[in-house]
Amino acid sequence: MEAPVYICPATVADAGIISRILERSIRVGCALDHRNDPQLVDRWVRRQSAEQISAWLADPHLYLNIALLHDKPVGVGMAAANGEVTFCHVQPEWFRRGAGRALMGDLEGWLRIRGRPCVTLASTRTGEAFYRRLGYREAASPSTHDGVLTLPMHKPLALSA
Repeated sequence: MEAPVYICPATVADAGIISRILERSIRVGCALDHRNDPQLVDRWVRRQSAEQISAWLADPHLYLNIALLHDKPVGVGMAAANGEVTFCHVQPEWFRRGAGRALMGDLEGWLRIRGRPCVTLASTRTGEAFYRRLGYREAASPSTHDGVLTLPMHKPLALSA
């Protein structure tokens, strides 16, 4: 039996490890999306610097979380108070072990507490099947953002009574 995945809110002290998780996930796990185009990968990774992550962590309208498996940080996610999940990344060697599902469940819970009736996100081709398994559906036609094809998706949230 696989060890449980623990999700915890990220802190400023986690900015460096979050940046490394994002970079590895983008470089290896998202190759289908960036097609190993060095310029595209560099642009994508550059937006995930420890400095940028520290700024996100200081923003009260954003929530970043970390997935721990065997006490190792294996994935990260971020949601905005407006109802958008801006990313959910798991390191490729930890795919299909529940970390992504746990990250998304925590992000959705954070949005539910804030009264959001629906979650939105822009999925890459790499993530589309994963999000569909979680109940997300296509919200609009695919479009290209910074050289990466994305599919707008949404999922209604059942609000707690």
